[in-house]
Amino acid sequence: MGSGRSNEELTWSSKAPRERQRRMKMHRKRLMALGVPEAVVGKLNAKELRAMLTRPAKIKQRWTPRMEAAKV
Repeated sequence: MGSGRSNEELTWSSKAPRERQRRMKMHRKRLMALGVPEAVVGKLNAKELRAMLTRPAKIKQRWTPRMEAAKV
């Protein structure tokens, strides 16, 4: 026989909107640090941001030559 209490270990809290905004802001900063222009980062949605951050070495390799060419 149970105690009548709900099983609180099985309930998860919903994702907080403020925490989501904080993570997205951090992701944007990481991409800009890898060399992706701010104009490009601003147009990405959440799914695209996370997809780009899965392989940071490839992103850095892809965008660094473009940034160097733009400086010249």
